Amino acid sequence: MALVGRRERFRALYLHSQLSSRLVYSTGGGRVCPKCGWPITKCQCSKTLSSGKEAVPDRVVARLRMEKKGRGGKTVTVIYGLPNNEPFLKNLCSELKKSCGCGGAITEDGVELQGELRDRVRASLEKKGFVVKG
Repeated sequence: MALVGRRERFRALYLHSQLSSRLVYSTGGGRVCPKCGWPITKCQCSKTLSSGKEAVPDRVVARLRMEKKGRGGKTVTVIYGLPNNEPFLKNLCSELKKSCGCGGAITEDGVELQGELRDRVRASLEKKGFVVKG
């Protein structure tokens, strides 16, 4: 009888620890999207957001900002608030790089250009008919 009591007590402790424990860290799951709850690699909301099919409005409002964080002290001009349309962003990025004489890239947020180019970018965008803020 004493042996049965120990076994049941051990089983109860084991089940209790399994039920009350919560996962603190796991390498299996990875990062989770805060909007839809799916893993970032299989995010359901990013398919609709990053499909690059958003229509380009007649009046495009572009916002400018400067960033230095996480870039080793180098300054980057960021143009954000643009429509999420892949061909539009590619074309805009290449035109801005040519007019400013610098490097750059397309990001989820908009376009990044290397260097402090607010004045040149503002002039180029206003010449295209964009409304520029920032």
